[in-house]
Amino acid sequence: MQKEIILVKYGEIILKGLNRPIFERLLINNIRNALKNVAKADIEIAQATIYITPENISDTDIITDRLTKIFGIVSVTRAAVAKKDIEDIKAVALAYCSKALEGKSFKVEAKRSDKRFALNSPQICLEVGGYLHDNVKDLTVDVINPQVLVKVEVRDFGAYVYHTKIKGQGGLPIGSGGKASLLLSGGIDSPVAGYMMAKRGVELEAINFFSYPYTSERAKEKVIDLAKILSQYTSGMKLHIVPFTDIQLEIRDKCPEEHSTLLMRRFMMKISEKIARQNKSQALITGESLGQVASQTMPALHVTNSAVDMPVFRPLIGMDKDEIVVISRRIGTFETSILPYEDCCTVFTPKHPTTKPKLENILKSESLLEKNRLIDEAFAGVETITL
Repeated sequence: MQKEIILVKYGEIILKGLNRPIFERLLINNIRNALKNVAKADIEIAQATIYITPENISDTDIITDRLTKIFGIVSVTRAAVAKKDIEDIKAVALAYCSKALEGKSFKVEAKRSDKRFALNSPQICLEVGGYLHDNVKDLTVDVINPQVLVKVEVRDFGAYVYHTKIKGQGGLPIGSGGKASLLLSGGIDSPVAGYMMAKRGVELEAINFFSYPYTSERAKEKVIDLAKILSQYTSGMKLHIVPFTDIQLEIRDKCPEEHSTLLMRRFMMKISEKIARQNKSQALITGESLGQVASQTMPALHVTNSAVDMPVFRPLIGMDKDEIVVISRRIGTFETSILPYEDCCTVFTPKHPTTKPKLENILKSESLLEKNRLIDEAFAGVETITL
């Protein structure tokens, strides 16, 4: 069996100037965390490439899968290892690529970063391309739009041949953008919001509000499952589940119905801020999109924002539902999000919520509640799950 190595390329990190080593170390640490207890591998970095050599060749598939979910990586490539000798490179290229090439059009591209190698890049292309053309059945050359692109890299570490490159997540390594707390519901939007902020290097913790018995244990499990999917991209996270029933009942019994959604949102923000500060998060993240529902109009968002003193990030604010669903499907949360288990927001939705609220009116309704007691009791009942 041909010896393989995995080549990991990163993009935006290259632009970080003198801070680049910090981002590279973070990325390598995240790779190690993602592979911990899954597979053993040697990891080295040189020339803007991370070289990963599995200890057991049978682990290559699972390592590749884990790498494609790590932010900061733009591509993952399984490559055959050759000696830095043109005859060996030709032989390895034939053994490794022939099955993919049969009956196809192809082109060879070469990159020679080791300038001590006898042949330059065009010469490598001619040698390898000619050898493959002569030895692979029904193979044709197409330098404009080939069906298969064979790549040869001659680097300081060795020579590598490959024909398939897997797209990575891009973005920045988790931990490079600070830490924030995601208000995670069981819907489509909030998991996508968390994913998008994590892509910018933000370490996530998640907060969910649970209204038992008005919402079922299945609704809780649904949110845990969504957090598990997100944690594949974040190398793990904590999920804080907040008991919210008493607050919702008090709002229902003592406040105008049309204010109830915004009052619930304000309590959620206040409790989330308290949890966030305890866990050293620097911001809150929500899945709100402007105008999508009554609580997401500009006046309503102003009312919600005024409940807290820390930044609130809304990465979906300018997106429509179709755009959000596309990302949800791609990251694997959509099928879980559409399971028919209601969360606390949908159970207590008023028939006619206000869309143009005035802050002074909402605060007047809020004054009818024992705010501090309700927040403290909910905070005391938080259940934390480490994923």
